[in-house]
Amino acid sequence: MDFSWKRNLYVLWIGVFFTSTAFTTSIPFIPLFLSTELGIDQHLEAWSGISFGITFLASALIAPYWGSLADKYGRRPMLIRSGFSLAVLYMLTYFIYDPYLFVVLRIFQGLLAGFVPAAIALVATNTPEQKTGYALGIMATAGATGGIIGPVIGGVVSHYIGNREAFLFSGGIVLIAALIAVFFVREKNFNRSGARSSIKEDLKLALSNRSFSTLLILAALATFSVMLLEPLLTVYVMQLGVSGSEAALQSGIVFSAVGIATLIAAPQWGKIGSRIGFSKVLFIGLLGGGIGNCLQFFVNNYVEFGALRFVYGLFFASVYPAINALIVKVTDSSFRGRAFSLNQSGTMFATMLAPVIGGVLGGIIPIRWVFIINGLMLIAAALFLKTHALGGSARTAAADTGKQPARP
Repeated sequence: MDFSWKRNLYVLWIGVFFTSTAFTTSIPFIPLFLSTELGIDQHLEAWSGISFGITFLASALIAPYWGSLADKYGRRPMLIRSGFSLAVLYMLTYFIYDPYLFVVLRIFQGLLAGFVPAAIALVATNTPEQKTGYALGIMATAGATGGIIGPVIGGVVSHYIGNREAFLFSGGIVLIAALIAVFFVREKNFNRSGARSSIKEDLKLALSNRSFSTLLILAALATFSVMLLEPLLTVYVMQLGVSGSEAALQSGIVFSAVGIATLIAAPQWGKIGSRIGFSKVLFIGLLGGGIGNCLQFFVNNYVEFGALRFVYGLFFASVYPAINALIVKVTDSSFRGRAFSLNQSGTMFATMLAPVIGGVLGGIIPIRWVFIINGLMLIAAALFLKTHALGGSARTAAADTGKQPARP
């Protein structure tokens, strides 16, 4: 029996962990970098927002192109390309002293990104079907772990070494991920003889697959839900009675609660999905996440808030592994790289737009009501899933797209 998929799973988990850690080590401290290193003392909020959002916009626009190349030449080359590119760009940031050049680098970081979707696509494609849910559940914990550890490392590096040096540190971490892809990742023999499709053809093919289109919508809604609250959580913690001097620490704990819940629950949801079906798991995750968000309206202190965020995380941890597993089931293997890249485009657009809309909503209505809006949105997504049955296999999707399924 071939167990190479296990090696890929373990080494790519490490690669995604390093990539996510690198991102959260330096990116949360962009305002400090702009202020202390680049001399921005006016319109800092605007500079921070542009520097943050422009990367996601660039990534969303370019992702289908990289997905097309991944299906033509393989997912491993995309891992290597994105890993080394991001490592160089992070390190170049150390030498930047002009804010406009910094924004240009942030654009290129978006254009050359793609390590995580390529890793997920490779794991999904090279893992036996009965193990796919488990493997994707494990992969979900890599990003969550990096998201928990990265800000802590970034805070220590920025405090004791410097904000500029944090980008050098991030570049070194991503370089390790790239070297892992070069020396340890193996991909099954890849047929590169076929013609590469155009992005227009890919979009037409994706839209003709009703199940896949539904999953794209749900993935974007899930990401929008998460990022909608991103600019509001710290403010909400302060409104629950935490002093300004303690707000950063307590907010960090609240942020970590969801990540810790994901570490615990995501692999278990992967196993459960293999038994009862990933559509049911996705429905449970969306419904539980929606109810959990609505209940956060009623909390009276940050301890209750943190505990409820943890419970919410236990349910929501099922969403992304289930969506990824269902993408595998409803798309042909020859379309897999493009499928995950199109999924990335949708989630990147949501990542860019949601914090802006969340900030606007938080300024218009009490933040408590944003949790209600968010919760109802997830409940509506769960009901949407119920009314849009998903195809159960790549053969179903192949019928939707007019293609023959790939031979195992």
